[in-house]
Amino acid sequence: VLTHGLMGFDSLLGIDYWHKVPETLRKDGAQVFLTTVSNSNSSEIRGEQLIPQIERILAISGADKVNLIGHSHGGPTIRYVASVRPDLVASVTSIAGVNKGSAAADKINEWSEGSTAFSGLIETLGNTLANVIDLISGGGYEQDIMASMSSLTTEQSLAFNVDHPAGIPTSECGEGDYVVDGIRYYSWSGAKPSTNVFDPLDLITTTTSLFFPSGVKNDGLVSSCSSHLGMVIRDDFRMNHLDEVNMLLGLHDIWSTDPLTVFRSHANRLKTAGL
Repeated sequence: VLTHGLMGFDSLLGIDYWHKVPETLRKDGAQVFLTTVSNSNSSEIRGEQLIPQIERILAISGADKVNLIGHSHGGPTIRYVASVRPDLVASVTSIAGVNKGSAAADKINEWSEGSTAFSGLIETLGNTLANVIDLISGGGYEQDIMASMSSLTTEQSLAFNVDHPAGIPTSECGEGDYVVDGIRYYSWSGAKPSTNVFDPLDLITTTTSLFFPSGVKNDGLVSSCSSHLGMVIRDDFRMNHLDEVNMLLGLHDIWSTDPLTVFRSHANRLKTAGL
């Protein structure tokens, strides 16, 4: 079960958020379901929106539990579900999840608190974009960009972890518990903000990478250490924040592991673990 991140969607004007991921996994025999939650809202609200979708998926598939895979803000979203409804979940996989906050969110929040004009601009433009994405992608959810930005800050992420600690490393950049209450926890992420000169979205991750202190590994939006959850598969793929889900149209570093290969390997990992 795949769950998108901030400003995410299933399909938008012919662009798939998880480009070729479902098709690749289904070709190898997996049952894959895409979900849609508010592209901009708090982790808790997004998680509550996800629960009834999972219940429907279980009813349709006949499965007892699901393997949740969340990208970016989808990481805390699926962690929330595993925390409050562990009966639905076999495993949680966080892809560049904002598990200990994002320096980009911290900076935007800092600027918003220091300037009413900037805060109003972010709220107006952010919610407008969020609602446009929601309308075109057919989500039908209430959007709240400021709630998203708050959830993704270091302060709020750490507070969230107090209530939903499963899989979170106790050290700054280590691994967390691999299994909690019968649920397995995994994570992976990239560490190269710019990867392909032909990808216009690289401009976003290259710009936001400037928010991070020099020397801190990051994918443009999330630091490698912040992405850690449970078993860390790898935190330094030559991928930026959008390459990790094979967006845009599969453009990524030609010298890097293909994102689809990473997904296939992980699906096999889950199958081998009996999940």
